[in-house]
Amino acid sequence: MADKNELPLPGDAEKKKREISPTRLAIWLIAGGFGAYLLISGLVGILAKG
Repeated sequence: MADKNELPLPGDAEKKKREISPTRLAIWLIAGGFGAYLLISGLVGILAKG
């Protein structure tokens, strides 16, 4: 847990101001879509063979 007495690191202020970049958002969407595809195709495969 962060103490209030803890000294801030040099990059802390910049991280709070920075918004989510479009590249990072695109990577998360692609990875999430791929993960959802694997999950759904696995469930369909289990149900079809079961």
